Amino acid sequence: MDHVAHDGGPAAVAYRSPVPSSRSQSLAEQLLDAQVRHHLGELSGDRLAATLSAGVGELRDAGERRRLDELVDRGSVKEIVVRVLGTVPASPAVRDIVDLVTTLVYDGPRTPYPVGDLVDRAHVESLVDALLRLTPVLERALDRLTASPLVGTTASRFMGRIVGEVLQANRAVAGKVPGLGTLMSFGTSAASKMMGAADKQFEGLINDTVGKGGTFAVRRLNRIVLETLRDPTTRDAVLQVWDLLAKEKVVGLSRYAGRAEVDGVVEAVQQLLVASLSDQHVAELGEVVVDAFFDRFGALTPIELLDRLALSRDDVVADLVRLAPGIVEALRETGDLERILRARLAPFYRSAEVRDLLA
Repeated sequence: MDHVAHDGGPAAVAYRSPVPSSRSQSLAEQLLDAQVRHHLGELSGDRLAATLSAGVGELRDAGERRRLDELVDRGSVKEIVVRVLGTVPASPAVRDIVDLVTTLVYDGPRTPYPVGDLVDRAHVESLVDALLRLTPVLERALDRLTASPLVGTTASRFMGRIVGEVLQANRAVAGKVPGLGTLMSFGTSAASKMMGAADKQFEGLINDTVGKGGTFAVRRLNRIVLETLRDPTTRDAVLQVWDLLAKEKVVGLSRYAGRAEVDGVVEAVQQLLVASLSDQHVAELGEVVVDAFFDRFGALTPIELLDRLALSRDDVVADLVRLAPGIVEALRETGDLERILRARLAPFYRSAEVRDLLA
């Protein structure tokens, strides 16, 4: 070693690396082989479960001391979420998954079972009560429909058809009563003449002031819907329908529609989601969700979050240990495990620093 003095400063030490010998290189390769064999032994047979349990246990213990917002950067999570929303829904894998789910839903379960076995009636009652309490929200939403002229026209035609069906039903009943059918026909004829004269006025109303007529029709239809929902018998009627539905068997969509029709609907929904999730507004919403998550759970440790999710720490460790052996064994059989270990360790043992230490 040579001491090199700097002007006005303390002496500095310059280190001259010795020329690596073939012996040091050979020793480094032997140490590399030994460590690879050691790790392969730790990841084989009965020792694999113990190694994984110990490793996951140590990570679990370490996770009890650090908060989520200390372990994970919030900004990095936002970038990942935005990228996933923009790319994953349109990926081939997601399309394959959607096709798989569609096939399963279309074919139905192997053994059909009653719908009532899947959903408890008490939960249906709670859901119906909660939905019926939302009638004020529905009323505000329906009122907004009055601003659409086309909706007003549709509502007017719908109410006209309802009235026409009622008149036809009454005419059929009246025809069975002597004398009443003639009177009903006379009244209907007079009403038809009046309706015919009014129809021209109605056409003018539609063409010139469709907003006013449409608004009246929509409001009237909205009132009918809301009053029906507020009627106490509506709840009983809905639950009675559920009781009938609960006896039906859960079957695939193949009983009700063709595969091409189902695929068309699924494709349309998927394209809608792909286009929507890649929009900048959805990306901003994703960032808001990440912020809300960290604001709510960032102060928790990973272990505390697992407890909040009602996931047992021991069960999580056991599940990882149960799944890992198959993956590790497959890598061992193909030789990939040794290749991966050697590729990770070789740069260290072949570095100049290790050769100098072994020289």
